[in-house]
Amino acid sequence: MNAFKCGLIAIVGRPNVGKSTLLNRIIGQKISITSRKAQTTRHRVMGIHTTDEAQFVFVDTPGFQTRHGSAMNRAMNKRVRETLSDTDVVMMLVEAGRLTREDRQVMALLPGDRPLILAVNKIDYARDRAALMAYLQEVAAAHAFTEIVPVSAKQGSNLGELLKTLQAHLPENPPLFDEDDVTDQTERQLAAELIREKVFRLCGEEIPYAVAVTIDKFEEEGNLRRIFATILVDRDGHKAIVIGKGGEKLKTISTQARLDMERAFDGKVYLEVWVKVKGGWADDVRMLKSLGID
Repeated sequence: MNAFKCGLIAIVGRPNVGKSTLLNRIIGQKISITSRKAQTTRHRVMGIHTTDEAQFVFVDTPGFQTRHGSAMNRAMNKRVRETLSDTDVVMMLVEAGRLTREDRQVMALLPGDRPLILAVNKIDYARDRAALMAYLQEVAAAHAFTEIVPVSAKQGSNLGELLKTLQAHLPENPPLFDEDDVTDQTERQLAAELIREKVFRLCGEEIPYAVAVTIDKFEEEGNLRRIFATILVDRDGHKAIVIGKGGEKLKTISTQARLDMERAFDGKVYLEVWVKVKGGWADDVRMLKSLGID
C-alpha cells in the first residue's frame, strides 16, 4: 500500500485567470470569491481536498499586481511571495491562447527549488486544436515547468488528471486537516468575502477595487446566524452607487450574499449591511492589518 501524501500547493497567476474558480471547483463548494475584477482575492485562502491516498492543501493567492502601487497591493504581492516560499508544490495558471507580460512577470517570481505545475485554463474556449498545441509549446519554452496540464475550471474538464499530477509531487506526510475540512477560513471571514463579491459583481466597473467589508457583529443562535456588516468605500459617489436608487442595489447585494451564506453555513442567516465612506483606506496600514491584508 502506498504511503499517504499531504502537502501545500500554491495557486499563482495574474489576476482574472481563474484561480479561485479552479479552487472552488476542486473543493466542490465556494470558499474563494470570484468576479471579473482584478484583486478579487486579497487573502491567503486555503482549500482542502482529501482522498483515500492524499490530502491536497491548496493556497489561493491574490493575483500578482503590477498596475497599482497602493499599500494594499504591496501587501498582496508580499503575501504571494511568502506563499511561494512556504509551499511544497507551485501551480501556476495561465489562460489558453494568451501569454501576457503579466504572465511572464509571475513566471519570473517562481522558485526553482520545487515542482512547478502549469495548469492551462479555459481550454473550453480553445476551439482550434492546432493553435492550442502551438500555445502549449510556447508556454513550455517560456519557463522550465515540471509538467503542463490543460484544464477547464469552469467546466471541470481534466481536473482528475491535474490532481493525479499534483499528487505525484506531494511529499509523504500524514494529513494536516480532518477529512471533512474544506477550508481554514472562519465563517466570519467567509461572510465578509461573500458580501464583497456581490459588490464587485453587481456594481460592475462603476466601483473601483477600493472596497472592503468589515463584520461588526457575528452571533449564533442555534442554527441561525445574525450578521451585521459594513461596506467601506473610498468616496461619497461610491456610496451612492452601492446603495442604488431607493436602496435597491444594496438590497440586492445583501440578499444574494445572504443566500450564499445560507448555502455555505447550512443554516438560516439574518444579515444587515450598511455602507460607510472611509477615504484612503487602501493606503492605511492599520486598516489593512485589521482586514487581514498585511
